[in-house]
Amino acid sequence: MTGCRYFLCVIVGLAAGCGPVEDPTLFPEYSEASALPPPPKEPVAFDENRNLLWGDLHIHTSLSMDAWINGVRTTPDDAYTFTRGGTIPHAAGYPIRIARPLDFAAVTDHAEYLGVAGLSDIEHALEKRSLRERLLNDGPIGLTWAFIQTVKDVNRRHEIFNIPGHEVISRNAWKDTIDAAERHYDPGTFTTLVAYEWSSKPEKQTLHRNVVYRGSRAPELPYSALDSFDPEDLWDALDAQREQGIGVLAIPHNGNISNGKMYDTVTLSGEPFDAAYAAQRLRNEPVSEIFQVKGSSETHPQLSPGDGFADFELMFNQDDPENSRVAGSYARHALRTGLEFSHSEGFNPYKFGVIGSSDSHNSSSTPDEANHHGKLPMFDGTAAIRSNEAFLLPDRARPMRAWGSGGLAAVWATENTREAIFDALRRKETYATSGPRIQLRFFAGWEFADDIVSNPDRVAMAYAQGVPMGGVLRSRGSATSPQFLLWAQRDPDGANLDRLQVIKGWVDQQGRSHEKVFDVAAGQGRQRGDDGYFEPVGSTVDLAVPGFENSIGSTQLAVKWSDPEFEPAQEAFYYARAVEIPTPRYSTYDAVKLGIEPPQPSTLQERAVTSAVWYQPE
Repeated sequence: MTGCRYFLCVIVGLAAGCGPVEDPTLFPEYSEASALPPPPKEPVAFDENRNLLWGDLHIHTSLSMDAWINGVRTTPDDAYTFTRGGTIPHAAGYPIRIARPLDFAAVTDHAEYLGVAGLSDIEHALEKRSLRERLLNDGPIGLTWAFIQTVKDVNRRHEIFNIPGHEVISRNAWKDTIDAAERHYDPGTFTTLVAYEWSSKPEKQTLHRNVVYRGSRAPELPYSALDSFDPEDLWDALDAQREQGIGVLAIPHNGNISNGKMYDTVTLSGEPFDAAYAAQRLRNEPVSEIFQVKGSSETHPQLSPGDGFADFELMFNQDDPENSRVAGSYARHALRTGLEFSHSEGFNPYKFGVIGSSDSHNSSSTPDEANHHGKLPMFDGTAAIRSNEAFLLPDRARPMRAWGSGGLAAVWATENTREAIFDALRRKETYATSGPRIQLRFFAGWEFADDIVSNPDRVAMAYAQGVPMGGVLRSRGSATSPQFLLWAQRDPDGANLDRLQVIKGWVDQQGRSHEKVFDVAAGQGRQRGDDGYFEPVGSTVDLAVPGFENSIGSTQLAVKWSDPEFEPAQEAFYYARAVEIPTPRYSTYDAVKLGIEPPQPSTLQERAVTSAVWYQPE
């Protein structure tokens, strides 16, 4: 140890220590000999009433410059091996494997400097010494230095990766991405979608979109934020590709850290919206990603003070308040804004559906709380890193302390193929979960059969008599109120359900939007309070294990519900939300492994949120 380092250790104090931090999540070490291949999987048959397919449309690999700087060396092939159920190495050197294979996935590496980091001569903190080596041998001081250097290198990416010929490198990396998707595509069994991330961040305001293709046809080089950071320019590029017969769409994510720019009331350049803008936005962005590692973008307590479940996995720039405006940053508020535009201008730019995904940068998918392995290895790749046990850093220097475990995309598709999944995204017959695989159906109609909830043919009847999530319900003069069908079944490997809810948004005669949350079903004979909501379900969580018991809540809930406050002349949207009973958060699992006190919140109530149905008066 050098004298300088010894002196630093003395200054920090013996309590901080200079030796390595014990981190049980580093073991066992990855071994190629013991790595398991993806298990066999039965193909999904065509079903006109739709199959429920689970996927992740937001996965990064070593081709993304921030992943490479964080020590990731796995490839798009590894990402598809992982999502199909095989074992791959984490950048910290331990094996990772998904508990249940996914049905579809997309590698969405950053288009900006795609593949360049791996071919550059930059010397970064993890270039000569791997993250695993540092964790096993360095103390908090050395790891803190490596963390700071990694953050610095990620933030100066334009300086270090804007090298001559970077477009050629990116073109080759893009071809490798497409080729990997082709190799792993197994129609009916596992679907890969060709995709990338457009990573615009003007003035630290996240405007990122994942661009997803319907087939294998794509441009030779992705349109990136190096071409333009304005979403309208991206849409122009995608429109031009569509004119060439290329099926493509874009999926915004992390509106929650966009400072109100993702779902604003003016364009990025400050111009007012017009009908052409609204049409182009809807044509290019049919769905938004609302659950992922960097938090929930469904809603916020400041925007939805009457929603008792709004305070969920919030991640906003707490240390940069001027970039934390909530209005324009969350999906529900955007849907309300869309109604206001429809009322005043005759067009709605925010008629979008929802999905979840992970945003993992480990060539993996991370939403399992009990099996979480982080987003970026140096930032949150092990329990000791996530809990700050490995570092000597104040909380304000670690915005990733508020990161969650991620989400999943659920689509109702006729079959497990690129075309069917893409078309489900296009028609918004999708929903988002915060990780669990909760099965959820949501239909709206005017005259559903009286016995439809218990009828074995209820799904076919619902399609015949109504519209599914993502659809538009036209007014009908003879009906007094629309009817809504909700069916939810718990994740078979997860927690029971607390309740089913319908969230309504509407616009009044003055053009002001409103919202209300309705509790529509709960199990165990629970009573409603004076406020109309079901009493709390309670909790069975044991923080010491950690674990929970499914002795409360319900395995499934089903209901036909009518809006008691329906006004035929008011344009409205409705969407469903299924909420689980409390379960341990990933940070609690980490704390138990490390033998420390769980941070707050120690539990969470995971959920599924559907795309809306819009009611359109005549």
